[in-house]
Amino acid sequence: MDSDRGGGSSDGGAGSGTDGSPGGDPGGLRGGGLLVVGDVVTDVVARHRGPLAPATDTPADIRTVPGGAGANAACWAARSGCADVRLLARVGQDSAAWHDLSLRRSGVRPLLITDADAPTATVISLVDTATAERTFLTDSGAVHRMSPADWSPDLLDGVAHLHLSGYLLFADPCRQLALAARESARSAGITVSLDPASTGFIGALGIEEFLALAEGIDVLLPNAAEAAFLTGLPEPADAAVKLSRRFPMVAVTLGAAGALVAVGGEVVARTAAPEVRALDSTGAGDAFTGGFLAARLRGAATAEAAEAGCRAGACAVGVVGGRPGAGRPPHASPRPQAG
Repeated sequence: MDSDRGGGSSDGGAGSGTDGSPGGDPGGLRGGGLLVVGDVVTDVVARHRGPLAPATDTPADIRTVPGGAGANAACWAARSGCADVRLLARVGQDSAAWHDLSLRRSGVRPLLITDADAPTATVISLVDTATAERTFLTDSGAVHRMSPADWSPDLLDGVAHLHLSGYLLFADPCRQLALAARESARSAGITVSLDPASTGFIGALGIEEFLALAEGIDVLLPNAAEAAFLTGLPEPADAAVKLSRRFPMVAVTLGAAGALVAVGGEVVARTAAPEVRALDSTGAGDAFTGGFLAARLRGAATAEAAEAGCRAGACAVGVVGGRPGAGRPPHASPRPQAG
């Protein structure tokens, strides 16, 4: 449940710029903490070269690393300078200590709920290094067992912005948790962002149903494919403009081409991705989200925040997995200190 939705480039040009009226830029968020509500995942990343060989062995470099779209975004927000990042998620007892320690080492305050009856979500990521094609096998595990009982408005104390992982919208009861968190934030005057997560899951749920569930979101963070899927418009700028008539701000990641932001039916910023040598694009979109939100919480204008997001995405494609730093496999990790 990690996003490879863009923000870093293996062949794009460097540099950045803006497009659109500065008057359409609503400016940065007020300072304060970031609460992410989402998913923690154990990622098994298998990097192979060329097609898989059916019914026999295919050589691969295999790593077990911490992941999850929500957890990745939180870690990249901390890496991008946000001093107070918290993550509410549900994990299995099998790897709770490992994930807790990994998040703390990344500068994130984990608010992890341990589930005795379900394992931590697991994603097997098959990456063909010859073609950059990626295939995911997903076991949602404890993620989809989150419920409104896991939520309290007190979790928003000291928080200036709430970010929701879109994966929460695709099953009950975690959908109800996400909606409860959104309503608590709106009642407290706290802005809310959402990443759409997956065209496959959106298709299964239904586009109109997804858009209805997303009502009240201040910042929508799709990739180009998700923006096109949600609007039926293949050109990312057109899709962003259409979505921005429904959501106050829409930031669309474009992979090697960077990102663009639309506000109020107008594109207000275009940002190119730094040129980097790509190793693994898993989590690049999550990195953009973390970098973008951290910059906004510092008070950055929209174009500057998009640049920060693209820089984080560029860093992400240079590491295996979706986090700023790799963790040890669950069986090798010590139990974290209490506190």
